Amino acid sequence: MFGRGAPKKSDNTKYYEILGVSKSASPDDLKKAYKKAAIKNHPDKGGDPEKFKELAQAYEVLSDPEKREIYDQYGEDALKEGMSGGGGHDPFDIFSSFFGGGGFPGGGSRVRRQRRGEDVVHPLKVSLEDLYLGTSKKLSLSRNVLCSKCNGKGSKSGASMQCSGCQGSGMKVSMRHLGANMIQQMQHPCNDCKGTGETISDKDRCPQCKGEKVVQHKKVLEVHVEKGMQNGQKITFPGEADEAPDTVTGDIVFVLQQKENPKFKRNGEDLFVEHSLSLTEALCGFQFALTHLDGRQLLIKSNPGEVVKPDSYKAINDEGMPMYQRPFMKGKLYIHFTVEFPESLTLDQVKALETILPARPVSQLTDMEIDECEETTLHDVNMDEESRRKKQSPQESYDEDDDMPGGAQRVQCAQQ
Repeated sequence: MFGRGAPKKSDNTKYYEILGVSKSASPDDLKKAYKKAAIKNHPDKGGDPEKFKELAQAYEVLSDPEKREIYDQYGEDALKEGMSGGGGHDPFDIFSSFFGGGGFPGGGSRVRRQRRGEDVVHPLKVSLEDLYLGTSKKLSLSRNVLCSKCNGKGSKSGASMQCSGCQGSGMKVSMRHLGANMIQQMQHPCNDCKGTGETISDKDRCPQCKGEKVVQHKKVLEVHVEKGMQNGQKITFPGEADEAPDTVTGDIVFVLQQKENPKFKRNGEDLFVEHSLSLTEALCGFQFALTHLDGRQLLIKSNPGEVVKPDSYKAINDEGMPMYQRPFMKGKLYIHFTVEFPESLTLDQVKALETILPARPVSQLTDMEIDECEETTLHDVNMDEESRRKKQSPQESYDEDDDMPGGAQRVQCAQQ
């Protein structure tokens, strides 16, 4: 079968004995035997590493029909001589692939599916000028990193024991009585092992991390705030959060928090600013300098003969916020105008204005109709204060009528 120099038959029962099955064992029998023995002898569970390696080698050969046939006829020597390879794979890889890479009950660190660590979120206060111009901020942060002396094992030898308090699960269950025939069951991390499922003897603890597996480390991060970024936007540093054994390190996330600007308000890519004009400026023209967020002076002026109405807006193109990742494109700058009127005018001023301003509309009332009207007096009023007063005392007007001086009562007119 193998040509010249084929090896003689040798022991072909060793692999079956290692797995504890007969030579007639089916593939399912092999799987069950390997699973049971591999879990028992896994090094991460305190098992014998050599035994674990032998189990992997035996299962690799016997689970392959071609290798099993060669082994049954010519024994282990034929495989070692390279007749069909075999026995050369990492036993942990075999174990991992056998269990689908998802670990096993109580799992070992080598094949355990790694959980992801939590992200660390920090607020970062920035001014509107920072978002307009862009800026860089250096921040010093403290984080946990795996101990370099023990490589995150927590022990000098690199070994650990299963926590007896939680049986290696990392969690404990406690019961609390809520009343008659009522019990609440609660699950919480084990205090003995801090949820790791492992304990380290005092003598074997790493002198650098004291068995904690991680140490504190300070690091300076430079946060680049780009032009046009928004309030609430996130800047992420992948894998810079706290490290932990058997854990994919989370991210550090900075969330921008824009501080209020006394002059400018932002809405997306646009800027808004308030400006008050006197009545003379609104009617006869105005001119003023506006200091922008980058320190430039913008000359703002009206067109000749233009009248600016109260509560009106005017816009300047390309003077708003830079667009994020397109900083050479900008939104608009809107100016909201309010007009301040004089408190009063003299008779001479009124007559002078009447000669300039458009004529008053002609009254539609005749002199006789005016004589029949009742005179009224206008008072200044603050509507916010009026609303507040009415909400506080809605029955005030009725109460005043009921308490007329001298005990006077309301008099109703008798119908004739």
